[in-house]
Amino acid sequence: MAANNGVGNHAGGLIVSFGEMLIDFVPTVSGVSLAEAPGFLKAPGGAPANVAIAVSRLGGKSAFVGKLGDDEFGHMLAGILKENGVSGKGINFDKGARTALAFVTLKADGDREFMFYRNPSADMLLTPDELNIELIRSAKVFHYGSISLIVEPCRSAHLKAMEVAKEAGALLSYDPNLRLPLWPSAEEAREQIMSIWDKAEVIKVSDNELEFLTGCDKIDDESAMSLWHPNLKLLLVTLGDKGCNYYTKHFHGTVGAFPVKAVDTTGAGDSFVGALLTKIVDDQSVLEDEGRLKEILRYSCACGAITTTKKGAIPALPTVPELDAFLNAHH
Repeated sequence: MAANNGVGNHAGGLIVSFGEMLIDFVPTVSGVSLAEAPGFLKAPGGAPANVAIAVSRLGGKSAFVGKLGDDEFGHMLAGILKENGVSGKGINFDKGARTALAFVTLKADGDREFMFYRNPSADMLLTPDELNIELIRSAKVFHYGSISLIVEPCRSAHLKAMEVAKEAGALLSYDPNLRLPLWPSAEEAREQIMSIWDKAEVIKVSDNELEFLTGCDKIDDESAMSLWHPNLKLLLVTLGDKGCNYYTKHFHGTVGAFPVKAVDTTGAGDSFVGALLTKIVDDQSVLEDEGRLKEILRYSCACGAITTTKKGAIPALPTVPELDAFLNAHH
């Protein structure tokens, strides 16, 4: 039973996030280069971990599967997952490699650039044998990105985890979360991201990722639908401060954004995904009901919007009361 996986006493089906968790070093001053930054704050991050915590904050049941360094930062990150009610039953520690680090440049508009320290970092060294198969089998939703596809052995672990989750009947959710500096080349990134494309049933891409994957600079229905595949139930294209476009087999449309003053966009997409997965994990029929789906996407956009109003991803992920207050204020 899923309830025995040491996941907090949250209601509903289990959402398992697979991939990397790392520490972002965020400059204390926005709008300057890394060299000019007077100092940095450490902020826990990594898209799949952000999604796991987003789910838990919203009252969902989540677990994280990945590898951390057996170092102070690694144990700090494991502690943050635990504090936030995320099951750590899928976490491994590597004695030989460090926890990954990323230095983030915050531009004046809250957007960011990254410089990574991973050579190799612990997350890249997760092997298929180290997977907690029982935990993965108990997932109702299995969520992942593409950073775990870059190198072996993590790539094989990723493919095996997907296969196990799928065989056990989980919904597969994919957010490629493109980080070009981590890939050997743009071509390799495109090829590997697309190599598992037709397995996922829910896919979320940003407008930038859509341009990258299609090679087309137009963000329209035609370019989005060129990414459609027969197993897909929902394709989402997030448009930053313009909301998101949604596509299913039977309908498509747009959900508008909420006007907020963005301070740091880190984690906004993960917050959006966490909210969406929390809302669909126990009732996938909403994917075929446009009215209900639009409500859920509005809720997810609100989550993303709130996340941009504070620095760092995890500290900014909203709770249900925060979200309710925000939605009431923007009714």
